[in-house]
Amino acid sequence: MNLTDILAQAGGIESMAKELGIPAATAKQGADALLPAILGGFKKQAQSGRVEGLGGLLGQLGGGGLLDSVLGSQPTPVSQGNDVLGQIFGSKDVSRTVAGQAAAQTGIDSGLLKRMLPMLAMMVAGYMAKQGGQDGASGGLSGGLGGMLGNVLGGAMGGGAAPSAGGLGGLGKMLDMDGDGNPLDDIMGMVNKMRG
Repeated sequence: MNLTDILAQAGGIESMAKELGIPAATAKQGADALLPAILGGFKKQAQSGRVEGLGGLLGQLGGGGLLDSVLGSQPTPVSQGNDVLGQIFGSKDVSRTVAGQAAAQTGIDSGLLKRMLPMLAMMVAGYMAKQGGQDGASGGLSGGLGGMLGNVLGGAMGGGAAPSAGGLGGLGKMLDMDGDGNPLDDIMGMVNKMRG
């Protein structure tokens, strides 16, 4: 089961679709296209040796409450999602590039995908926080978060201990042009080329 399916089971995809006024199938297709980059961003945070920092960061950003905010009946506080994106991508240019790539891949309007990005980032961060037992609590990293991150990221990025078992499979590989298992490097590279 891939992360899109997990988020769909939790009700996140349907909730996002309702809020954006789009069919659930469109929301799922958009999520499939956007999640590799979001996971790549978290993976980059983890690879930089900041897994403990990532646990704390998830707590600071809202922990498991982030997922609950998307699932709740109130409009999603997307500013929190933008904070998450800021932490994992570091720049709005990256978010725009990620949305543009996903639009080219799916035919879904990039404006709509840009609105989905913060919601998806909140769902992923909230899900990871819940799995890691980091529900807004700071303090030491429960071993759970490190291991769980490895599983979610390894599986979803098609590398690591669970090769594409829970994978976004081909999508992650498609974005990962240099074959290093992390599509975000490639997206960042494209952003830099566009600026140059």
